[in-house]
Parts: sequence; C-alpha cells; structure tokens
Amino acid sequence: MSDFAYPLHEECGVFGIYDKAGTEDVSVAVYSALYALQHRGQESCGMAVNEDGVITGHRDLGLVNEVFTPQVMASLHKPEAHMATGHVRYATAGSRVRANAQPMIVRHGRGTMALCHNGNLTNAVQLRNALENDGAIFHGSSDTEVICYLLTRNRLKHQSIEQAVAATMDQLDGAYSLVIMSATKLIAVRDPRGYRPLCIGTLPGGGYVFASESCALDAVGAAYLRDIEPGEIVVAGPDGLRSNREHCGKQPRQMCVFEYIYFARPDSVIEGCSVHEARMQAGRFLAQEHPVEADVVIGVPDSGLDAALGYAEASGIPYGIGFIKNKYIGRTFIQGNQKQRENSVRIKLNVIASTVRDKRVVLIDDSIVRGTTSARIIKLLRDAGAREVHFRVSAPPFKYPCYFGTDIPDQKMLVATGRSVDEINEIIGADTLGYLSTEHVVQLAKGAGCGFCTACFTGEYAVKPEVVLSTDIHDRPLRQRPKGEKKLGE
Repeated sequence: MSDFAYPLHEECGVFGIYDKAGTEDVSVAVYSALYALQHRGQESCGMAVNEDGVITGHRDLGLVNEVFTPQVMASLHKPEAHMATGHVRYATAGSRVRANAQPMIVRHGRGTMALCHNGNLTNAVQLRNALENDGAIFHGSSDTEVICYLLTRNRLKHQSIEQAVAATMDQLDGAYSLVIMSATKLIAVRDPRGYRPLCIGTLPGGGYVFASESCALDAVGAAYLRDIEPGEIVVAGPDGLRSNREHCGKQPRQMCVFEYIYFARPDSVIEGCSVHEARMQAGRFLAQEHPVEADVVIGVPDSGLDAALGYAEASGIPYGIGFIKNKYIGRTFIQGNQKQRENSVRIKLNVIASTVRDKRVVLIDDSIVRGTTSARIIKLLRDAGAREVHFRVSAPPFKYPCYFGTDIPDQKMLVATGRSVDEINEIIGADTLGYLSTEHVVQLAKGAGCGFCTACFTGEYAVKPEVVLSTDIHDRPLRQRPKGEKKLGE
C-alpha cells in the first residue's frame, strides 16, 4: 500500500455462484473466491447459502480465514445447495460494526433474499431519511441496508424480483455493483455508469458465477465469459442466463480508473484489459513524461511493482528489487497507537541495500496520499546509501474526495490539495518528483471499451451528491449539507 498508516481503501468485493449441475460444493467455492478477493476488504466478510430456497448465512468481523473456521464451514455445508453468495468489506479508521457486514439476509412477505454490494450511493442520506420517516428501522449505518429496504418494498409491488431490481435502480444514484440471491435466482447488477467492476464466469459442469474481479473466477475453476455492462441486470436461474438492458446506455461509462492503478489484483482482467498491463503502461507513460538519468528503477510493493517494470522497460534503466515486504503484519498493527503507525513503514518494508547503495534510484509508487509515508520510504532509501531518489507516481495528484467507494481522506489531509509539485517534493524529500498526467491516466487500459472517472484528480463529478458524505458512509455519522454550504462544483 502507498500509505501503510493511512492506506487508501476500496469498498468491497462481491461473489455469487449458481451451480446448475449440482456438482460443486458452493460454500467451499465462495470461501475460495473470497480468499482471492481479500485484497478488496479486510474488515469483515460473510457468506449466504441457498438450499432449496432456504437461505442461511454467517458474517462477522475479521479476515476470511478468521471468520470461516472449520466449525463455521461445517455449518454452511449444505449438500443440496446450488447457490451461494459471499462478500468482503474493507477496513476503515472508524468504528467496526458487525451489523454492516454482508451479505445482508432479508426475510419479507414474498420470501428471502441475500444481498452483497460494492460501491457507494450518493443519495443514501435522502433515501434513508425518507425510509425512516416512513417507519423503517435501521440496524447499521450502511447504504447497503438502504438498498435492501428499497428492494424489499419494490418486491412487494412487483411480480418478479427482476422487476423489483429494475424499479430499485430508478431510485439509486452513485456506484453499485450488486449480487442478489433469491430463493430460485442469482442476480448481478451494475450501475448505469459502471463505476465498479463485475464479471461473469461459466462453470465446467454447468452454471455461472459473478465476481468483482476475474481472479475470483480462476480461484473456483470458472472460465471468464464477459463483463456485465453498466446498467445491466443479469439473472442466472433454472433456464440459464438472462439479461435485462433497459438501464444500459442511459449514462456515459465511468469506470473508476483506480481499479487499474491500485485496487484490483494484477492478474485480473477488467473490461477486457489486463490490470498488470495497465500498470506497466502507467510506468511507460511516466518514463515519457518524467525522464531522468538513474542507475536502477524500483517499485513500492505491491501495486508499484508493475509500473516500475514499465518505467524500466521504456527508459532502459535496469529494474531492481528494492524492498522486501513483511507479509505477516496484519491489519491490527496498522490500527495501533501513533508510535506504531510511525514505525509501520520500517516494519512492513525493508530495503535491499545492495540494490540501492551508491546509486541514483527511480522510486515508483501508485499514489501519495498524505505524504508522511512517502517521506519515510525515501528516508529508508537514503539511510541504505542511495545517492539520489527520484520519485515517480503512477497516478495524478489526489486533490478531491471520492463519493463512489474509494476511502480517500478528508480533503484537508491530502498533501496535493493547495500545493504545487515542488512544494509536495519539499515535504517528501525526493530529489525530483513526477506524477502521471490526467491525459495519460485515462489511456492506461488499452482496449477497454469504457470511459473513466477521474474526479478525485480533477474535481469534475458526474454525480454531485445533494449531501456531503464523510469519506466512509458505513462507519461515520452521515452529515447533512449545512444551510448555505455549496454543493460540489458550485
């Protein structure tokens, strides 16, 4: 991570499986898929299993291997189950509440459903206020619970759950990729702008899986079929796969570009483009934009490594392994006291001195958030004997908050807000500093048939929230926009 003490986080990872042939142990498949998606969320996880229309589940705080103990997995093993869903949720600096863990299982007058959500609604506050004024009682602070209420109410008004999903989409604004399991169907939904990824895979014995990333398909032996289109509703059931595209094409495509820069695993394919290749391309662009005479190129593990390879390839400067990452320090260390946070870089990263000693180093990372960790990493290199450190960032400067599922800190805490590149460089202590341009950041994913959201770099939002949300709607109080405070972009 770019900032071990205050890392960026993405909302969640979702997964669903419909095993038509009945040859899969669906609970084990979900467990494997959630392991593959663990990078998208380390705070909580959960699973729901459908056996002949009866949905049971388990969710709790913790990592996949902590929550799904052998005893829990034994309780979720249903020999006749053909469907299951799973979810991982990201860790935050705020309170951690089990009520916000997913899947959320809802029992209503027409049956039971389980819902998993990745994204962030920009009109969650208005919807929640309206629901509460109409008598709804909320158990957590999640916008996913808002979606559950709306979907349940619409289900009572419509003949099918597909119709209820379509009606619910008319009420939602912002980012949402959903996997919904009813008694007989598994449904995947992507918002009309397609902010967050969602793909379809096919099972060898017959059936389908839905997942946030294709790496989860690989984990369960499924073959990648295609990405779900923005605005599309895809239904897997006894009759095979069906698609509803009535919401498609109504909005311009706005995939979050940070999926390619940081969030997704490098072995995933999103919108037909390899994440690894996109990060390599970011490094190539950086070499074009910010060349420098140097002896070695190194990357900050993990998402800076691919970009460093691309920079080395384009510049002709040798690539080297500059850091070893300690993989045994968990999230609890990050959540310690201030002294622990200050020491976290030295604990998590150790320099290979022979790679950098007496050399001019090009250091590649995916972002600079607050600047404190970047400064410590640069100091580690200088302490190890690096003569020069030239810092290159495979994203433009973060200057604005995100309202679509990325936990970017408050704007006041972003080092790039109100500062020039030279002023940022003075803070982090590099010899030179270069960011990827906004012109090139939207060209990373060659062949991807979509546009990109770059609002955190430019401040140009496709959807402007009617209320100002905290950086984490799930764990902090929802704040109404005070009277007289302007909306974004005004």
